[in-house]
Amino acid sequence: MNRRTFLAASTSLGAVALGASRALAATVAEGPFEITRTQAEWRAMLSETQYAVMREGATEPPYSSPLNDEDRRGTFHCRGCDLPLYASDTKYDSGTGWPSFYEALPDAIGTMEDRTLLFLVRTECHCRRCGSHLGHIFDDGPQPTGKRHCLNGVSLVFRPAA
Repeated sequence: MNRRTFLAASTSLGAVALGASRALAATVAEGPFEITRTQAEWRAMLSETQYAVMREGATEPPYSSPLNDEDRRGTFHCRGCDLPLYASDTKYDSGTGWPSFYEALPDAIGTMEDRTLLFLVRTECHCRRCGSHLGHIFDDGPQPTGKRHCLNGVSLVFRPAA
């Protein structure tokens, strides 16, 4: 591969990645939500990565979140509004590199259809109170639900049990 071919391929891949990023932004849940903030307020309270995931629907790299290895008793809360979302006893190691749970707490999350990937329909999940993107739900989890809530750790805050 010569330099010109490499540069053309890199430019094309960059354009595809940018388009995918913009397409993902369209999957972020829209209100009305109990807690709302302006874009500037969200940007002020979140890191760049947290904002990209929670407000634009991006995905953090696998194995990048310390919450993937969190195994203490406690509750995982929404980073955007502190709503309790998942109990630690529903967390399991899915081997995917993202914190995974088989069930959310009652009335904690909302879902919607995500068609941002070509020929693939997924279930996106978000905080029901502030709309922050959490991740996706798949049908390959353990019993008793058979579900895998595959979440971005940057969307969560862990609160250990007392």
